[in-house]
Amino acid sequence: MKRYLTPLACLALCAPVCLPAQTGVSQAFAASVGNGNGNGNGNVGANNGNRNGNGNTGTANGNGNGNGNFGFGNGNDNGNANAGSYNGNGNGNGNVGLGNGNSNGNHNTGIGNGNGNGNGNQGIANGNQNGNRNRGVGNGNGNGNGNQGIANGNQNGNRNRGIGNGNGNGNGQVGLFSGNQNGNGNRGIANGNGNGNGVAPANGNLGYHNSGTNNIGAFNGGNGNVGAFNGIGNASSTSGNGNIGSFNGNFNGGMYDGNGNIGSGNGNYNGHG
Repeated sequence: MKRYLTPLACLALCAPVCLPAQTGVSQAFAASVGNGNGNGNGNVGANNGNRNGNGNTGTANGNGNGNGNFGFGNGNDNGNANAGSYNGNGNGNGNVGLGNGNSNGNHNTGIGNGNGNGNGNQGIANGNQNGNRNRGVGNGNGNGNGNQGIANGNQNGNRNRGIGNGNGNGNGQVGLFSGNQNGNGNRGIANGNGNGNGVAPANGNLGYHNSGTNNIGAFNGGNGNVGAFNGIGNASSTSGNGNIGSFNGNFNGGMYDGNGNIGSGNGNYNGHG
């Protein structure tokens, strides 16, 4: 399962410290910066994209949730009540059907937790309650994406602590009641990753409509992206790789642009003449 850890390597390198579980993360941030942006856009149907990106404190939390859903009751209650940095971004996007992509990426503390969950599902009650209540660095990302059917990819990647735990679970299932309750309650480093996923294609992608290699989630290109709509439309294969969240690393014209971003709406449209 080595490929599931690829996009998380940047988290361990970029994060100078894993905050202890008992630390009040909100105390470490004197002001709230860049929270609750880009939520609830472009939905079609009824009761989609509601109550996203509320009650976050810290830096760059609760962005890019609940966008582009179609149907009834999709993409609600995502990216709320996070504290720290780069938590609860890019959840509950691009779902189609009834009751998909809800209650993801909530109540995380630390750095880079609860991103890119509950995206690109089709059917009924898929991709819900993923990536919640994680602590530490790089936990609970890229769960519950790209499922089709009924009640697939739910309750994955919750209540993890440490570094790089509970990522890439419950993706790409087709059918009923598959890929649920994986990657929960882990502690330490790189535990509970890549469980409860559908059969991976030859290029190593898991989820819905991914291109490139080793991507997890929905509508990702490039290499090693986790979430939705990352690494698309880049001129060079060295751009748009290793992003976590949504709408990161897209449409770059140069080389080595838009890599290793965490959150939503980062590293786009760089390197053009």
